[in-house]
Amino acid sequence: MSHLKSMTVAAVISLAPAGAATAAGPAAGSAPAAASPAAAAKPAGPSDRAQIQALEKGLNAGVNAKDAKKVMSYYARQGLFVFDVTPPRQHVGWADYKKDWDDLFAAYPGAISNEISDLSITVSGDVAYGHSIQDGHFTAADGSKTEVVVRVTDIYRKIAGKWLIVQEHVSVPVDLSTMKADPLSKP
Repeated sequence: MSHLKSMTVAAVISLAPAGAATAAGPAAGSAPAAASPAAAAKPAGPSDRAQIQALEKGLNAGVNAKDAKKVMSYYARQGLFVFDVTPPRQHVGWADYKKDWDDLFAAYPGAISNEISDLSITVSGDVAYGHSIQDGHFTAADGSKTEVVVRVTDIYRKIAGKWLIVQEHVSVPVDLSTMKADPLSKP
């Protein structure tokens, strides 16, 4: 990471003189440069971080609506890899992970509520990573309720201009002395 920071600093330093001249205006004796109409008319889009926050919000809305198709619209169709909190150990590929969501929604046909907190996102070019705490409340067919607090780490890639999750890891802490999961973990 320090190598990446060094490269970024070097790039900024090498561009600074050009940017300074532009910011100061045209050089003495030269004609003013015409502004590009396309550049002036192009509105600023949301930042990459804001786009990823919107991704997480949309994905969570899909979970709360029990809409596997919507949930999966935030995952890459190619190269997806997931460690989920429930067996099997891993899900390789989009179709495999969609089946996991379908199975979850079938196992809990009642109300589902999921909340995301402590979302942290770091962006580096067209790759980003983030982590959050998610508190899920699930209602089974018999009306029984289950709550689980999971830790989620996502790796995102910007593919064809859209941020998608390419890798995900969902887990709960385990008490090593008892080998029991802590499904309601607190900080």
